[in-house]
Amino acid sequence: MPDAKRPRIPRGMNPEGPALWSYGFRPFFLGGAIWAVLTIALWIAALVHGLPLGGDFGAALWHAHEMVFGFASAVLAGFLLTAIPNWTGTLPVSGRALIGLFSLWVLGRIAMTGAEWIGVWPAALIDALFLPVLLATAAREIVAGRKWNNLKVLIGVAAIMVGNLGFHATVLLGGDPGIWLRAAIAGYVALVMIIGGRIIPSFTRNWLSRQNAQTLPVPFNRFDVGVIGFSTLALIFWTIAPEALLTALMAVVAGGLNGARLVRWRGLATRAEGILLVLHLSYAFVPLGFLTIAASGAGLVQPVSALHVLTVGVIGATMLAVMTRATRGHTGRTLTASPLTLIAYLCLFAAALARPLADLSGGVWLMEAAGGLWILAFGLFVLEYGPMLMTRRTQPKTT
Repeated sequence: MPDAKRPRIPRGMNPEGPALWSYGFRPFFLGGAIWAVLTIALWIAALVHGLPLGGDFGAALWHAHEMVFGFASAVLAGFLLTAIPNWTGTLPVSGRALIGLFSLWVLGRIAMTGAEWIGVWPAALIDALFLPVLLATAAREIVAGRKWNNLKVLIGVAAIMVGNLGFHATVLLGGDPGIWLRAAIAGYVALVMIIGGRIIPSFTRNWLSRQNAQTLPVPFNRFDVGVIGFSTLALIFWTIAPEALLTALMAVVAGGLNGARLVRWRGLATRAEGILLVLHLSYAFVPLGFLTIAASGAGLVQPVSALHVLTVGVIGATMLAVMTRATRGHTGRTLTASPLTLIAYLCLFAAALARPLADLSGGVWLMEAAGGLWILAFGLFVLEYGPMLMTRRTQPKTT
């Protein structure tokens, strides 16, 4: 318990030290976006010009790892360290503790990129530190705030952590880490279904109420619980047996259920506000991803196409949507998308469609285009939102 005589510092308003270390979303959103740009730029250089990456991991596995466990884990950390204080009413992790956690993430990126010089074993050991510490930190904060219902979010985080540990163990022992990559991706998609299913209809309801709309999104109910449960089971089957007929059948059902769920949230009614509409469009990649899993299981598309619909479409687009909204809200800006932000959204959606098409066509130019669009999307985020993340709030938050 904090000292009752000590004045409580409002979240994100710590008067001591740089603003960057006052709240978790600040360093992790900025670091994640910068790494998103650098990782794809390095991957394109490796793909086109043969730039050696990742040492004995190999360029392809380095790319897959750094997208799933590098970039995405940073944004996940920024979200959790920002959302949990709102759930629990406690002060955020900040200052030295935040610097230490962020440093672990940075060390992991340096180790994985420098594996050729330090070796895969040291690189794996250093990289493996971040996610367990993040999980323990998040669990401690939720338990301290007695918000037991939010502990289920940590199941997805644990799946991602186990996926990373399994990835390293498999690579070090000379196996195929595909199952562990799928396990981690499944964890992220499950988190999108759980958290997105809460915030998207809630934000939409609030906005439509201000527009005096008569029809509002259907609130979270047993249907949502059932969809999440069945879809998670489908993801488990996909993780273990991606080419099985049962997996394909379950994925078709999960795709339909998530599509029905999305329709209930009245996304088309938000088309006048891009920063809200983007959340609905990002979630639309969830049913599309399940349908692609089904198509992959039926032999209609390559398995890597399903991976890219989920990673670029579901994970990447949702993360950019959350990063822009959370940054604007928590730094005192109005919750509306600027022209630059809208361009970033469009670039990422185009990348999410172009990347699996590149797998289907085999066109390297389309792969390069998808990479360029991804770089542009997150580069624009850094350009517009970087100054917001490094400076103090402009006014009290209004949401």
